[in-house]
Amino acid sequence: MAPSMEQVVPESVVQTTEHIQEKLGAIGLGNNTTEEPKPAEKVEEAPAVQAPAVEAPAAQAAPVEEAVKPAAVAASNYIKAPLKLSGAIDSWKNFDVTPVIGREYADVDLAAVLSAENSDELLRDLAITISQRGVVFFRAQDNLTDDLQKVLAQRLGELSGKPATSKLHIHPVANAGREHGGKDDEISVISSEQAKKIYINSKSKLYAQGVKKQNGKVGWHSDITFEPIPSDYSILRLVQLPSTGGDTLWASGYELYDRISEPYQKFLETLTATYAQPGFNEAAERNGFKIFSGERGAPENVGELLEAIHPVIRTNPVTGWKSVFAVGQHVAKINDVTELESEALLAWFVRLLVDNHDLQVRHKWKTPNDLAIWDNRSVYHAATPDYLDGNYGERKGNRAVSLGERPYLDPASVSRTDALAAERAATA
Repeated sequence: MAPSMEQVVPESVVQTTEHIQEKLGAIGLGNNTTEEPKPAEKVEEAPAVQAPAVEAPAAQAAPVEEAVKPAAVAASNYIKAPLKLSGAIDSWKNFDVTPVIGREYADVDLAAVLSAENSDELLRDLAITISQRGVVFFRAQDNLTDDLQKVLAQRLGELSGKPATSKLHIHPVANAGREHGGKDDEISVISSEQAKKIYINSKSKLYAQGVKKQNGKVGWHSDITFEPIPSDYSILRLVQLPSTGGDTLWASGYELYDRISEPYQKFLETLTATYAQPGFNEAAERNGFKIFSGERGAPENVGELLEAIHPVIRTNPVTGWKSVFAVGQHVAKINDVTELESEALLAWFVRLLVDNHDLQVRHKWKTPNDLAIWDNRSVYHAATPDYLDGNYGERKGNRAVSLGERPYLDPASVSRTDALAAERAATA
C-alpha cells in the first residue's frame, strides 16, 4: 500500500527555462515520510522565475521570496467513492474515437443542456464520462457563448464534487491583460498570433526550437499543474481555424500507469514532484509585462512563483483510477532522488507517451465552435503547430479552466484496467 500524501515533505526548487526545454519541463518529486510535515522552505531569489518591475525599467525589481506551495493534504478531505453514471445521457448519439481515450457526441447543443430542467443530472453524467474517457468532443457549438462556456466548466466541477473554494482559473499570462487576450480574465484566448508575439518572436526559451524543429514532444502537458490547486476540467472552443493543420492530441494518464510494471508502480506511488513554470515569468520579462499574481481562481493560487508540489501518481476522485500525473513541460523534477534519477524518470514517462500512439487520440478541428472538454487529472495534451510556418491563417480559441482539488493519491484507488475488469466480472 502506498503511503499517504498527507505526509509530503516539500522541497523547493528553482528551474531555468533552459532546463525546461532540455528536460521536458519543470519537475520535482518528494517522498512521503512518517514524520510530522515540515513547513514550506523559502525559495531563493531566481531571476528566471521573477517577473520584472516594468513600471520602472531603470530600477532593479525587489527580490521576491515566496514559499513553494506543498501538496500536503489530509487525504480524508478528498477521498471518496467513485461516482456512478445514472444513464441520463445514454440517449446522446456518440462513438468512442479510440478504445482507450476519446468520445465524440453528435447533435448535442450544450447551451440547451445548460438550460434543461434536468441539467444537473445531465451535466453530472457528462462530467463522469469525461473523467472516464479522458476527453470528449462536440461539433459546431454555435449557441455557446463565452459566459455559457464558463458556466459549463464551473458546473461540471461542482457537480462532480470539487471544493467550494475552487472557481475558474485566471491564467498568469493568457488573460485579458494581453493584446490578444480578450476582455475576460477567466477566458484564456489561445491565439497563434499571441503565441508568436509573446513566445516565438521574442525568442522565448520556453518555446525555442533552434534552427530545426526536432523536439515536438516538449509540447505535452496537463493544464496549470504548477498551481497548488490545479485544474479538473478544461473546455476549449476554437473560433478560428487555419486552412489546414492545428490538430490537438490527447494521451491517457490512466493507460500510461497501466503500462508500467507493478514494482515500478509501487515505487512511483511513494514519490512527489515539483511542478513549476518559470517560462511564463521569463516570457513576461521579455515582453515588458507582469504575470497575474492575484488570486487565480482559488485562495491558494497566488503570487509570482508558479510552483507547487504534487504526487507523481494521483487518484482521479471521480473515477477512483490511478494516473501518472508528472508528465510534460510543467514538471520540474522528481523530489528526493538524484538529478540523474529524476531526469531519467521524467524522460521515461514522456518516452512511454510518444512511443505508444495507441494511448493517444488525435482530434481534427473541422468547423468554428468545435469544442473539446478534458480532465487534466488524467490526460495530457499537445497542440500541433504545423500551420505556423506558412500562410494557413490564424488558429484561435477560447478556453475556460475549472479548478479542482489538491492532487492526492488514495491508497485504495485502482488502475483503470483493474476497475474495468472488476466491472465486467460483476456483470458477467
